[in-house]
Amino acid sequence: MKIAKVSLPALDPLARDFYSRDPRLVSRDLLGKILVRRNRKRILSGRIVEVEAYLGQDDPAAHSACGRTPRNAALFGPPGLSYVYFIYGNHFCFNVSCLPDGEAGGVLFRALEPLIGIQEMAEARGISLRRDNGNNDLRKLTSGPGRLAEALGINRERDNEKDLTSVRSDLFIADDGFRPDRVEITARVGITKAVAHPLRYLIAGNEYVSKR
Repeated sequence: MKIAKVSLPALDPLARDFYSRDPRLVSRDLLGKILVRRNRKRILSGRIVEVEAYLGQDDPAAHSACGRTPRNAALFGPPGLSYVYFIYGNHFCFNVSCLPDGEAGGVLFRALEPLIGIQEMAEARGISLRRDNGNNDLRKLTSGPGRLAEALGINRERDNEKDLTSVRSDLFIADDGFRPDRVEITARVGITKAVAHPLRYLIAGNEYVSKR
């Protein structure tokens, strides 16, 4: 698999206005952007290739459907906050809040194309990418919400309610000008409610998408 090269030092976090919109619009526009983790002096990053929109209290599959609670408060804003939750007793999922402050909505990040810090991501996931052992599948790094969170060291204690729009944040999303050639929209996966809604957005043909 070929890995694109990108220069990150000059990139700034997306502004809050980017997130203060319908999660469906935000989801589509997030495709191709870069998720960045500053880990001490090292940079880890991946291009966003798959996300899902969650529409707030009117969406039965959304965590905010039950109303505001201490657990899901980040989804109610302000826009651009991270919402991290633990699922199935074994992994974290990373989301960003959308819509104006006080309105619940969010986007779940499902897959990244790894760009920078690939070896560090592999170590964080406890896997080897050495060619001589036949285990050089880069999809194992960041394809799937749990995998990408583990690869970038995203967890609830460290990252929940983090302001992704702040220049001081060690976790943010940036735009390097890349635009997908084609976006595919499908039903969301891994849920039991509102399963038919076309709210999963992915870069068509990208090999790092979690479910094909």
